[in-house]
Amino acid sequence: MTKPLSNSWLARERIIAKSGFNRWLVAPAALAVHLCIGQVYAFSVFNLPLTKVLGIKNSLPEDWKLTQLGWIFSIAIVFLGLSAAFAGKWLETVGPRVTMLCAAICFSSGFFISALGVKLHEIWFLYLGYGVLGGIGLGLGYVSPVSTLIKWFPDRRGMATGLAIMGFGGGAMIGAPLGVKLMSHFATGISVGVAETFLCMGTIYLCMMLIGAFSIRLPADGWIPAHFKAPKKKQSLI
Repeated sequence: MTKPLSNSWLARERIIAKSGFNRWLVAPAALAVHLCIGQVYAFSVFNLPLTKVLGIKNSLPEDWKLTQLGWIFSIAIVFLGLSAAFAGKWLETVGPRVTMLCAAICFSSGFFISALGVKLHEIWFLYLGYGVLGGIGLGLGYVSPVSTLIKWFPDRRGMATGLAIMGFGGGAMIGAPLGVKLMSHFATGISVGVAETFLCMGTIYLCMMLIGAFSIRLPADGWIPAHFKAPKKKQSLI
């Protein structure tokens, strides 16, 4: 019989930090996720090679056009927004570990399905994989670290949000050269190396995001940093 979530190691209650926990340890866990999902802004490095999947050196009439490939990024961003918008309440219920785990599975699976699409030369696999499934992973992976960082740093909300945005933006700085280097490594006379690069990057990102998911912790209810006084709510004049 499957254990209910409340009794499993994924439960929100299981990741409540003990007294004396160093809240700065949460930042690397959050960055481990955001540095991965930020790769979406480096997806353009794959566009030109994807137009030569069949021709290898030069595009053939049967190869994909840039206008077709442009939809992959657009779909991913749409589903990032949709999943982030609807995941808030669920995140607060199940906790960041479950959300980040789902993000890792969705985001990495998007790469794996896209690799299959390149091998079969079926662009719908890329729309479904990196676009839809990867986009959902992006949304879930974005909201969970931000929400958790703000809980740990109520006295430094701007810094907490800035850390998350820095990681998201920094993901492209890592993802772009990594993608180019891997494609160059895997390229042969019969392959542009994109499918192999998708498989490799999907595996790397899965491992990194799982590390972040298993490292994340939540503060106990009512916890506040030392010497921090929560601002008083202003009374309404009406």
